[in-house]
Amino acid sequence: MPPSTLEPAAVLEVLQQLIRLPSVNPTLVPEEGQGESAVADFARDWLAARRVKAWIEEAAPGRPNLVAEIGAGAGRTLVLCAHLDTVGTAGMTAPFEPRYQEGRVYGRGSYDMKGSAAAILAAAAALAQSDLRGRVLLALVADEEYASVGAIDFVSRHRADGCIVTEPSEGQLILGHKGFVWAELVTSGRAAHGSRWDLGVSAIGKMGRVVAALEQFDREVLRRRTHPLVGPASLHCAQIEGGVGLSTYAPECRLRIERRTLPGETVSQVQSELQEVIRGAGEQATVTCFFDRPPLTCDRDAPIVACVRDAITALKGPPAETGVAYWMDAAIFAAAGIPTVNYGPCGAGAHETVEWVDLNSVVHCADVLVEAARRFCNGS
Repeated sequence: MPPSTLEPAAVLEVLQQLIRLPSVNPTLVPEEGQGESAVADFARDWLAARRVKAWIEEAAPGRPNLVAEIGAGAGRTLVLCAHLDTVGTAGMTAPFEPRYQEGRVYGRGSYDMKGSAAAILAAAAALAQSDLRGRVLLALVADEEYASVGAIDFVSRHRADGCIVTEPSEGQLILGHKGFVWAELVTSGRAAHGSRWDLGVSAIGKMGRVVAALEQFDREVLRRRTHPLVGPASLHCAQIEGGVGLSTYAPECRLRIERRTLPGETVSQVQSELQEVIRGAGEQATVTCFFDRPPLTCDRDAPIVACVRDAITALKGPPAETGVAYWMDAAIFAAAGIPTVNYGPCGAGAHETVEWVDLNSVVHCADVLVEAARRFCNGS
C-alpha cells in the first residue's frame, strides 16, 4: 500500500465514506437504528484491500465489532479503539452527506467519532507496511453511546499491554475521566382523597425534601471533593415521577439521579452517601443503584503514556496532560487490566445538529498513532 494513506486527501476520502454509512445506535433511536453492520463491513473490506487482516466479531445480536491485527506479535500488543455507533439525527439536514468546507468535515459522526475511526484506518494501512516486533489490534466497537457492549465484548476476547482510545481530545493527552452511577430513589406515602388531609401523606412532598437535601449535598459537599485531573464530583436530579391524580395524595414518588464519580469512588460509597442524605432530610426512601461505569486514571509514567507523549512531542511539541468530566470506553479497557490513554482529533458538535471535525487534526491523529505504535510495539 502506498504511503499516501496518511495524506489529507486519502484520510478525507475514507472519513467521508464512513459518514455516508449511517450507524445510528438502535437502542437509542429505534426508528433510525441502522446499527453498525454496514460501517463495520466497509472498514473490514477497506482494510482487507490494503492487506490488513480484519474480521467481524458480534458483540451482541446484530451489533458487530470490527477487529483487525497487524504485526508479528513478538513484542507488546497495542489496541487502537474508536466506536462506530452515533446518536440520532433529529433536526439535522442531510446528516449522512459529508461536506468539506474550510478544513472542516461536517456530518453525523464526523466528530463523535468517525474522524477517529478514519485516523485508525489510515494508521493501520501505514503500519501494515512497517516491521513491528509487537502487535497492533484495531477495536472499532459498537454501542459506546449506550451500554458499551462492544468494548466489553472486545476485552473479554483479547488481551493487550496498552490501549489508545481516540475520542476527540483537542490535542490534549487524556489520562483520566469521571465515572458515573445511575440511582433510583423511591419514597412512599398514603393514598387518600384530596380532602382528607388527616389521612393522606404525599410521597411527592417527601421527595421534595429529599431533592432539596440532594441539591445542598451536591453544592456544599461534592463540588468541594475534587481530583487533580477531572475536577469535582457532582450529582443532579434527572427524572422524577409520582402521583395518580389531582385529587389523590401521591402514594409513591420515584426520582432518578446521576452521580458523576471521581477516581477512587465506588458504587457502595455512592449508595451509602445517598442514604445518609435522605436520613439527614428526615425522610425514608429506598435507594437502588441500577447502572454504573467506573472512572479512569492512567499512571503518567506507564509505557503507553510515555510512547504517546513522545510521539505527540516529536510531531507537534509536548501535549497538555489532563482529564475530562465525561465518560468513555477507556475505562472498560483499564478495568480489564490494559493501561489506557485517550488522544484524538479536534472539532465540535457532538450530539448536536451541526457536527464537524478538523481534517488536519484527523491526519495528525493518524500520524501520532503510527509513531506511538512503532515506539510501543518495538519496545521504546
